[in-house]
Amino acid sequence: MSVVEHVEVLVEEPSMEAVLQVLLPRLLGQISFQVYPHSCKEELLARLPERWRGYRQWLPENWKIAVVVDRDDDDCRELKERLNQMADQAGLLTRSTRRDHDYVVIHRLAIEELEAWYFGDWEAVRAAYPRVSKNIPRKESYRNPDAIRGGTWEAFERILQRAGYFIGGLRKIEAARQIAPHLDPERNISKSFQVFRDALREVTKL
Repeated sequence: MSVVEHVEVLVEEPSMEAVLQVLLPRLLGQISFQVYPHSCKEELLARLPERWRGYRQWLPENWKIAVVVDRDDDDCRELKERLNQMADQAGLLTRSTRRDHDYVVIHRLAIEELEAWYFGDWEAVRAAYPRVSKNIPRKESYRNPDAIRGGTWEAFERILQRAGYFIGGLRKIEAARQIAPHLDPERNISKSFQVFRDALREVTKL
């Protein structure tokens, strides 16, 4: 198998793109990448079958594709299966079905949303927004970033607003650009982030 030279990354919205533009060079090293944002999760999912058919026609053998979507309220297994089926129908092998590294597509979920990755590295949040409480990770409601109830971005917004930030509402892209430079892939305790990180690092070893 050829050494991987490039990764195409499909994401559902611009704030995830802003984070990955900073993180991917740290995770992929010398491997090039391109991030393609969409306006929302529904648009990404609706366009995937057409994208897969296009990639099937021209994708070089030393390229990979990563798709990153929020779980939101979806069942993890059902969403992952839906994504895998769309790739399979286009003839693109997924990481879930080929453990021998002869795959093209990697599907990863942010559980339940990108903001869970922020909760997973609260030091990064405090570096960007120093007035927020340093005790957030010690509180039971936030101890597991992937299990925050009632909406992760809503919880994140409330905490920042209590500290005097984003009084008029969370500006997701701005927050992503402020926090991303401080994120430490080794420090993040979000399980969904760790799975994403490890899958991309695996690509660098192929």
